[in-house]
Amino acid sequence: MRIALLAAVTAMGLGACSQPPEDPATRAQPDASGAAAPAASSAPAAAPAQVVASDFGTLPDGRKVQKFVLDNGHGMTASIITYGGILQALTVPDRNGKADDVVLGYDRLDGYLKDAATVQTNFGALIGRYANRLAKGRFTLDGKTYQIPTNNNGNTLHGGPEGFATKLWEASPASDGTPSVTLRYRSPDGEMGFPGTLDVSVVYTLQDDGLKLDYRATTDKPTVLNLTSHGYFNLAGAGAASVLDHRVQINAARYTQTDAQLIPTGKLLPVAGTPLDFRTPHALGERIHEDNADLRHAEPKQGGYDFNWVLDAPGLETPAVLVEEPTTGRTLTVFTTEPGMQLYTSNAIDRIEGGKGGKPYLHWGALALEAQHFPDSPNHADFPSTRLDPGQTYTQTTIYRFGVAK
Repeated sequence: MRIALLAAVTAMGLGACSQPPEDPATRAQPDASGAAAPAASSAPAAAPAQVVASDFGTLPDGRKVQKFVLDNGHGMTASIITYGGILQALTVPDRNGKADDVVLGYDRLDGYLKDAATVQTNFGALIGRYANRLAKGRFTLDGKTYQIPTNNNGNTLHGGPEGFATKLWEASPASDGTPSVTLRYRSPDGEMGFPGTLDVSVVYTLQDDGLKLDYRATTDKPTVLNLTSHGYFNLAGAGAASVLDHRVQINAARYTQTDAQLIPTGKLLPVAGTPLDFRTPHALGERIHEDNADLRHAEPKQGGYDFNWVLDAPGLETPAVLVEEPTTGRTLTVFTTEPGMQLYTSNAIDRIEGGKGGKPYLHWGALALEAQHFPDSPNHADFPSTRLDPGQTYTQTTIYRFGVAK
């Protein structure tokens, strides 16, 4: 299966990126186009690439939320809303040319607002200021301890209860016809307890074969920063019953060990001999029920994945993750300049009613692939640094590329 997946990647031209890998610890990546040759099976464009804007509802305080539909002219579209910077829909063709929406979310704004107030899935949202967990919501910077509101078993998850996923971003669509939109947000000094006024931009660009996210941020005071996108993927289509048949390969020989609350112990352990070893492809359901302490930490009742893998070769030339869905043939390959990749199998979802098209979302109904720095890094000196100082620019590029298995 490893040969089949890698052959599919080669056929799709997924290695044809123009930028070399960078040292992720520097926190300053070059602007990488991530451009790749179109998939060999791509049909000629049926329509010109374009961006279409529309209204998506009104927040309780009266502010308007917009939706931007990016169309690459090759049968793929991505819908971005300014609330939470959310990837609201992503339509991708299967092996027969049939396009389906492959990310979980809601058809209306009130679905996202209700979600934020209750289950807090962060469907498709931009996550900040700190993706993943901070132990007890605390970190020390230059001798001062900062307290972030906790929202996950006494710890802080994804920037706190009012992180970037709940903010209204400003949007600017590309003016040159490129299917791209830039989102911007200014996070004031002290928001959710984090120091420094932070200016963040994220550019969504729909390429011929996938979606590219370029992140940038600057600060006026020393701070910590860890950004990611929290798309929930089901390559059989949003609302399909499970992702346990999705075959996954992660190019990582180590992972960050966690305790029962999914807080890193500080150890980077080998995946060899564990159900976290995805160096060769495995179906997610193949080992998810094994009697393994890590799996029980992620999902005590039935087992699950919610861990950070230490990528062997971060950068835009080497795939970090490869996924294949057997019934539709859809494949997803992820490239990132970040040092870590969190795989999450929707363990906290029992059943959510009212998904897109009225479909319910079920336990293990999607997988999230969150390119990021390691959880709780500010409290672990040996982890790649997430510190950002005035005069520096945080950058990150992550690309989600789609194709079909041969």
